[in-house]
Amino acid sequence: MTRVKRSISAVVAASVLLSSAWSTAQAASISTQEFAAAQAAESGLPDASAARAQIDAALARADLQAALAEKGVNLDQVRARVAALTDDEAQLLAVQIDQAPAGASDVLGVLVFLFVLLLVTDILGLTKVFPFTRSVRR
Repeated sequence: MTRVKRSISAVVAASVLLSSAWSTAQAASISTQEFAAAQAAESGLPDASAARAQIDAALARADLQAALAEKGVNLDQVRARVAALTDDEAQLLAVQIDQAPAGASDVLGVLVFLFVLLLVTDILGLTKVFPFTRSVRR
């Protein structure tokens, strides 16, 4: 038994020594622009020119222009304010445009949630809203 323990410990010691010898790290210096581009790629933010192009494309849509006109907003003023945005603000606005829901709100989801909630409470016997349910409490 001691011979098996010695051989296992020798294998473990050899693997630890060999693994530490191969773990070398290399680093190189990069420019500030390369670092900023890498940070933007990691954070998911588009670059400033792409963000401004995306905002301009959204402003060019007829349905958005009609909605702005309905609210009494002048499209030229909106374009002037978008042009005055900093690069960071334009990038954040582009991300918000991408992540905005397609509809005004999720009314259907709320209604389904309430229906399921009331259904479960009816089945548990806590409420009696729906006549087609039978309570587990009798």
